[in-house]
Amino acid sequence: MGRIVIVAYKPKQDKESELVELVESHLSILRTEGLVSDRDSIVMRSTDGTVVEVFEWASKEAIEAAHKNPEVQKMWLEFSKICDFIPVSQVSESRSMFSEFTPLN
Repeated sequence: MGRIVIVAYKPKQDKESELVELVESHLSILRTEGLVSDRDSIVMRSTDGTVVEVFEWASKEAIEAAHKNPEVQKMWLEFSKICDFIPVSQVSESRSMFSEFTPLN
C-alpha cells in the first residue's frame, strides 16, 4: 500500500531556482528507481519561499529502500546543499484552516 507524504524544503539563500529545478526532477528519479507510485506529485510555494511537495511512495518498504539507494542518496545530497528539510508545521500556511499556496506544477 502506498504512503503519501508531505515534505517542506526551505531554500538556502539565493538557491530557490535551483531548488525548484531539483524538485521538478525528484519524482522522475524516484520513479526510475521503482520507489514511488504512478500518482503525480503536487508542488507548491509558500509565501516565504518554502517549497512543499506532496507525493506517494510505493510502500513503506520503498521508503526504507530509498535510504540505501545510491541514486536517491546522491539526490538527497544535492537537496542538502540548496535547502533545509523542515517540518510542515513550520510552514506558516499550515496553521490556517484552508492552507493556500502558489502552485509550481
